[in-house]
Amino acid sequence: MAIWYELGIFALALAFGWWQLHDVKKARAQTRAKREAEARRAAAEAAAAGGATAAASPDEPRTP
Repeated sequence: MAIWYELGIFALALAFGWWQLHDVKKARAQTRAKREAEARRAAAEAAAAGGATAAASPDEPRTP
């Protein structure tokens, strides 16, 4: 009979772990969306200010 209690606790632990992983996935998606929105806003501000070179990727050399 004790095996059923142990299996129940194990099932609850697995469900809790799955729930936590699901929450982490949602939080990562929110953070990614927030960063992308900030990058778009910064690029729009740079373009509006006339600094088109400021929106270039960090890998590209900037020209004066």
